[in-house]
Amino acid sequence: MHKSSWQSRRRGRRSQQQNTWFRQPGSHERNNAGAQQSPQGSSRSDDEAPSTSSSSAGSSSVPDLPGYYFDPEKNRYFRLLPGHNNCNPLTKESIRQKEMESKRLQLLEEEDRQGKRIARLGFNASSLLQKSKLGFLNVTSYCRLAHELRVSCMQRKKVQIQSSDPSALASDRFNLILADTNSDRLFTVNDVKVGGSKYGIINLHGLKTPTLRVHMHENLYFTNRKVNAVCWASLNHLDSHVLLCLMGIAETPGCATLLPASLFVNSHPGGDRPGMLCSFRIPGAWSCAWSLNIQANNCFSTGLSRRVLVTSVVTGHRQSFGTNSDVLAQQFALTAPLLFNGCRSGEIFAIDLRCRNQGKGWKATRLFHDSAVTSVRILQEEQCLMASDMAGTIKLWDLRNNKCVRQYEGHVNEYAHLPLHVHEEEGIVVAVGQDCYTRIWSLHDARLLRTIPSPHPTSKADIPSVAFSSRLGGFQGAPGLLMAVRQDLYCFSYN
Repeated sequence: MHKSSWQSRRRGRRSQQQNTWFRQPGSHERNNAGAQQSPQGSSRSDDEAPSTSSSSAGSSSVPDLPGYYFDPEKNRYFRLLPGHNNCNPLTKESIRQKEMESKRLQLLEEEDRQGKRIARLGFNASSLLQKSKLGFLNVTSYCRLAHELRVSCMQRKKVQIQSSDPSALASDRFNLILADTNSDRLFTVNDVKVGGSKYGIINLHGLKTPTLRVHMHENLYFTNRKVNAVCWASLNHLDSHVLLCLMGIAETPGCATLLPASLFVNSHPGGDRPGMLCSFRIPGAWSCAWSLNIQANNCFSTGLSRRVLVTSVVTGHRQSFGTNSDVLAQQFALTAPLLFNGCRSGEIFAIDLRCRNQGKGWKATRLFHDSAVTSVRILQEEQCLMASDMAGTIKLWDLRNNKCVRQYEGHVNEYAHLPLHVHEEEGIVVAVGQDCYTRIWSLHDARLLRTIPSPHPTSKADIPSVAFSSRLGGFQGAPGLLMAVRQDLYCFSYN
């Protein structure tokens, strides 16, 4: 009888201890050994909460309970629900989203409050100029560090977009922006509210401070097919056309379409609008690239599933190269007769365009990433190549010895097809991560110079599209970054 009574009292104490974890813990209830006592000095038993920390709460004095989440703001536990058949379930995904939004708002506040930033410790405008005068910095290093300093001081300003259809600007969302070679035009792909996509060209000549005002020339029609890849094409003259790769839908096959850029200009002689130049039936292209190489003049390439097609616009002749994986990224070299391709398997290889068949030797270079390659960029001297993949890895490869010479840390990607922007004139690398943060690195030493949060809440459907140029608006323009997200366009210009 005595033993049964002792076991009953023991179970009662254990039940009481577990129940205290579910109550709203005050500061005196969450103290560990060595922590300060509550100001109220209320008495309590010697039973103390375990020292295991809750990863969600971020406090080392809060016990981690399986299936529960501790909210430090409300100072209580909430049950994690599975997420189905619940009106407003609290799940790990919603908790993560809330934490990311809180971090984004904090960074935006810091961006607005901190006018001047320092990219490198000990370097500002006066110290750079003084070191240059004393001979401690050569011209190349001075220009590179000056660009880094100006990049770190860019401030966000909203751009006013003028259009013949203002209602469309308020509803259509930016999906992609792509600057031309001279950075005086911006090709846009917008998601239409009723479904599908439409295209436009923004004239950037009015992109001047203090009033940032641009005009959008829209196309008359839109497509209900997904745009998989876009690039500028130089057929009649530099950037005279836009090459679009559209996915097939139902019984309509996929195609690669060349659109004249003049199609987007409002006024034409005689009132007639030019039609499409040509369209090529191509099944499911993942990527495309236009050739400026003289040995592949007026040609474009499309990366398909397990195949690469090089097509001549003039003759319609095609060269086909079989691969063992989907080709997600492409770029032609300018001087060497090579086409570089990045695959879903992680392989990067170059095709020698002089090879007329698929015999031995048509793969000129082979590099390997651990994940699907989403972007390849050839540097100007064509001795190095930069690539990014779906694991968030960005590598700089030396093509002379097929060796990775530099890696850029901080990019976030898990499965998205995200582009990479390399600007050698300013010596920077720009990429937008799946977390909607735009990161800028130094091309020279891979230092992360700046992290720019999105002006809108983080969402997988609202990843910003960016374009960086040393001459926004043409040859007389100033360097800066353009960011399109939702219905808004922002400019981060040099001060």
